[in-house]
Amino acid sequence: MTQRFFDLNTYLRNRFGERVQKITVDAGLTCPNRDGALSTGGCIYCNPKGSGSGAFAEGLSITRQLQDSRDYIARRYKAEKFLVYFQSFSNTYAPLPVLKSMYDEALTAIPGVVGLSIGTRPDCVDEAVLGLLEAYARDYLIWLEYGLQSVHDQTLRRINRGHDFAGFERAVALTKGRGIRICAHVILGLPGEGRSHILETARKIADLSIHGVKIHLLYVVKGTPLEREYRSGRYRPLEQAEYAEWVCDFLELLPPKMVIQRITGDPHPEELVAPGWSLDKNGTRNLILDILKKRESRQGKRFRPVPNENGNER
Repeated sequence: MTQRFFDLNTYLRNRFGERVQKITVDAGLTCPNRDGALSTGGCIYCNPKGSGSGAFAEGLSITRQLQDSRDYIARRYKAEKFLVYFQSFSNTYAPLPVLKSMYDEALTAIPGVVGLSIGTRPDCVDEAVLGLLEAYARDYLIWLEYGLQSVHDQTLRRINRGHDFAGFERAVALTKGRGIRICAHVILGLPGEGRSHILETARKIADLSIHGVKIHLLYVVKGTPLEREYRSGRYRPLEQAEYAEWVCDFLELLPPKMVIQRITGDPHPEELVAPGWSLDKNGTRNLILDILKKRESRQGKRFRPVPNENGNER
């Protein structure tokens, strides 16, 4: 069967020769857009747990979370190697000794850990943090996942991100050359954005020569500013078919070797307000694959490398 995009499972199997499964942990950190350093409101769509489980606040250590998840995940996916994913909030936003302690714990808590995937913001890294991650990258696979969401500064202000696109570019430049894999998070369906906006986001991400991207759907979560906008009629979520078409447009503009870590959102059912179809993860994935097949298309079909200063493609 033709592979329409280069997904994370394929990348990991190619690298390690077997199935590698992510295990998500909550390190109990926060975010400068939530604790008052930038604002107290956070992004307009973010839930109170920062897209995490809240496990640390319930008293579960990183080790306990990994031990509790390992056996189930190993049985379900027949995996013996694992990538620990620090998901909730900003997981480089703490003093360096705290970060080192939690990364060390994650790498040694259970057998079979081959690396870390660390979700954070582009304004939450510096030379010291990146130096620490560079040291780990000599022996482990290290993915640093930067929340970008959009390349359009007007949109970033609209959703209260607290940083601009230039800040993301600076973080990427600072991270390159250290053996760290860079992933950008983007959201389709942000307020005020149409198809032309997401195509520009895809082109600019493609030009940065990073290693991966996560494509998320914007869904409405209870208790957020976005819920108020939705209920007042000021925000309309994308329809499933509309979202699938946009994802295909997005994929066509990305480099063929960029790892596509995610192609839709993954809402908690008890928190979701709209759209209801966002719970149909497999259906959305299948619709995306059907559209690519009907188009006779694939990731990278419309990608055009940017020449460097020597006139060569990069």
